[in-house]
Amino acid sequence: MASLMKKTEQYQALPAKVSQQVLRGLDWNWPSFFADSSFDYTFTNYLSPEDYLATERIAKDKHEYIRGQTYAMAGASKAHGMIIINLATLLKNRLRGSGCLVYATAMKVRLEIANSYFYPDLVVTCDSRDNRSFSEDFIRYPRLIVEVLSPTTAAFDQGDKFADYRSLETLEEYVLISQERISVDCFRRNDEGFWVLYPYSKGADIYLASIDFHCAIESLYEDITEIC
Repeated sequence: MASLMKKTEQYQALPAKVSQQVLRGLDWNWPSFFADSSFDYTFTNYLSPEDYLATERIAKDKHEYIRGQTYAMAGASKAHGMIIINLATLLKNRLRGSGCLVYATAMKVRLEIANSYFYPDLVVTCDSRDNRSFSEDFIRYPRLIVEVLSPTTAAFDQGDKFADYRSLETLEEYVLISQERISVDCFRRNDEGFWVLYPYSKGADIYLASIDFHCAIESLYEDITEIC
């Protein structure tokens, strides 16, 4: 009973426009995320977004910013990095000349409503407001965001971070890629504003409607031998 109540409370905390398919597709193991020792969750004094940006520009390591607090980012595995390179290459070739730009790993996304800055593993923006100036070190109007799951970040990427990303009005798709098996979950916002899960597994052809992109799922895992 306690477990059922706990899950119910978590579901009630979600925004209203989330389909039941989405709920069934997520792993709400949040305690394991906050218990992870590779992250520094010690709350300090409130840091303004302006001060965060100023310190982040000279910081040795990357930090994400969530409502006045900063969190150091953990390092990535070889598989994680290879998946991002493979997908970024495919998307760059597909979007060349389209007006859409692909950024991998080092580009922050500003979430105004959530008062946060995140570093997605990969982000695509097709908005001229993002692309008319290259002096800024963040974007505001992403169309597609991709995260590669890892044991230390999976619950956050599937839960709280996804909830914050949904506050972005321009975001049309949110993609989660497993690095432990050939598996991709694509969350797509439909015309009614609901987020619907489209899961892909081994042998599937992935479709990203936000940028009209097709590819074989195996192409994301090219040169990664220890995965099935």
